[in-house]
Amino acid sequence: MKKKILLVDDEAGLLKVTLLRLSKSGYDALEAATGEEGLELARRQTPDLILLDVFLPGLKGDEVAKIIKADKNLKGIPVVLISAAVDALKEKAKECGADGYLAKPFEPNEMLGMIEKLLAAAVQGQGRNVLNSSSRVIINPGSK
Repeated sequence: MKKKILLVDDEAGLLKVTLLRLSKSGYDALEAATGEEGLELARRQTPDLILLDVFLPGLKGDEVAKIIKADKNLKGIPVVLISAAVDALKEKAKECGADGYLAKPFEPNEMLGMIEKLLAAAVQGQGRNVLNSSSRVIINPGSK
């Protein structure tokens, strides 16, 4: 069965290109343009991983991540924050309990590699104990 990836981003161009890349890579790609839509879709569809833009209209991505990580039915889903605001990204990811972050613009293979590592770690029950794959893709921002 295909793994479900939920992408929450209000940039239509990035959303379209990323969804296409996810679909071509064998994932069932779900989309939402606001934090509220993303949260509702996460509750209805229970995706295997969530890519979540930080700066969304209404409920911000880091706020959505906090809600997801506090929800007993959703907290095991890996959440990756994405943003062009690189300086604040690492701290936001750490504060909201995200499992990683990805700086925009990102290379598709960079994103796919991180998705694969997080999904593999989730299957093995390792949770957030995954190694960094590059300086721009950080997994497990809360580790020392």
